[in-house]
Amino acid sequence: MSAHAFGLLGAALSMSIAWPQVFLSCVRRRTGGLSPAACLLSVVMPVGWLTYGLLIGDRIQVVSNTLNLLAGVAVLVALLATQPHLRRARVLGGAAGLAGAVLFAICVSAGTAVLPQISTSRAAQLLGAVLAVSSLVSALPQPLALLRNRAQDMSGLSPARFRLATAASGSWLLYGLGTGQPAVWASAMVGVSSALTVCLVLASRRERAVSIATPEWRGAVVTRSLAVAGV
Repeated sequence: MSAHAFGLLGAALSMSIAWPQVFLSCVRRRTGGLSPAACLLSVVMPVGWLTYGLLIGDRIQVVSNTLNLLAGVAVLVALLATQPHLRRARVLGGAAGLAGAVLFAICVSAGTAVLPQISTSRAAQLLGAVLAVSSLVSALPQPLALLRNRAQDMSGLSPARFRLATAASGSWLLYGLGTGQPAVWASAMVGVSSALTVCLVLASRRERAVSIATPEWRGAVVTRSLAVAGV
């Protein structure tokens, strides 16, 4: 499979990633377990990659990140609507500060394209480097939030979203390697690690729930059986 085919696959998967989460958060209004910082960065990062795609003339990046931006905004609005306490400046301040710092770095690096002594390709390289570092930052809040508190409500996290994210990041990794775009493959590598971590945490949570529920079910059956037998 050619690098371009991996790019198309990555774009198709990227355009699908957020929609299971959009359905869960916006339609079913379940947002438990979502990290505010991760949701804010899910709005900021597509802006950066959209700008990067425009600078290098990559339609795949432009289309996929336009849809990702819309989905990110929808999930963020749902989070703030269903959890009013997050709207307080004291609560949201840290997450907003992190997202603001990333957005500032993106704007500064992208803004160099208007300088006469810096070419568009050079500005794109600078922005790509900033995005690669920012991808590491944006990938951390959600898995860290889950690892810090395994007992928290995770009902608002869509497993399908993170499975798709793993597949999409893997495709972008191969696309970036095949096309010689370090910014793409470096950020994709971080994305794979982050999405896999969340998938493993969610899977372990389900396995633990099943292992706890099964003895209770069996005990209830035994109790009812003894009662029927008059014991």
